[in-house]
Amino acid sequence: MKALANWSRNIALLAFVLALFLPLAANAVDPAWTRPIEPQRIAGNLYYVGTEDLASYLIVTSKGNILINSTLAANIPLIRKNVEALGFHFSDIKILLISHAHYDHCGGSALVKQLTGAKYFVMAADVPLVESGGKKDYQYGQDATMYFPITKVDRVLHDRDTVQLGEMVLTAHLTGGHTPGTTTWTFDEMDSGKLEHVVIVGGPYVNQGSRLVENRAYPQIATDFKHGFEVLKGLPCDVFLGAHGGYFDLLGKVARAKNGEHNVFVDPEGYKAFISDREAVFQAELKRQQSRVQ
Repeated sequence: MKALANWSRNIALLAFVLALFLPLAANAVDPAWTRPIEPQRIAGNLYYVGTEDLASYLIVTSKGNILINSTLAANIPLIRKNVEALGFHFSDIKILLISHAHYDHCGGSALVKQLTGAKYFVMAADVPLVESGGKKDYQYGQDATMYFPITKVDRVLHDRDTVQLGEMVLTAHLTGGHTPGTTTWTFDEMDSGKLEHVVIVGGPYVNQGSRLVENRAYPQIATDFKHGFEVLKGLPCDVFLGAHGGYFDLLGKVARAKNGEHNVFVDPEGYKAFISDREAVFQAELKRQQSRVQ
């Protein structure tokens, strides 16, 4: 009876909070951003709990759990369902992290905090975006379709800060450009007796229409991108992950796992190829824009 009462209260709270936040998250979205996918164990105590393309990760520790990327507010019921399908409690999320402050990766953060009481840690350069609901974004600040619920940050992170919960220690690497505070997360997992270096890439993409040259709103954007690629190229990587499933061929790897392959997320060569490709695209775009202002 008590369990039923608790369940009813949780559903009522979720319905109430969704009523508050979903109107703010009515952005046009790619169907793959909300399409469900079965939750996956990736390695050790690391799990995939997102959608087909919007990546959300659960890290389980002895002192509670960490969630990386809340994605869209509309996806929170799905993320919660995935967490619970794996046998964990959504309410055990103690720390919430993000890859960067765009609505498709942090739009559900206010709701996660409301439902779990988790502490929200964000890279310093993205804090103004998070706490303004996207209104201080260098490119999309005037576009109301890119806004998301304003969320209070509990800890401001800086490059190479660590986040610890229980036995897990994560390192935040500043790989700006996509947003000023774009963050790539690294940590180690023991899987089948082997230590594996995990990299969750924050977002090495030039936004469509973004100015890399003479950008008054973000003067150091090209320098930040260059620094970010240098950081990414220097990271040891076994398990290659990212803010979007498309970065690391999530659907293809899940299909391979279903066919009996093991350790499908171990992909150091795929990581190197992805970073090399994204850097080449950035350099080509930078050269194109530079030639137009000369």
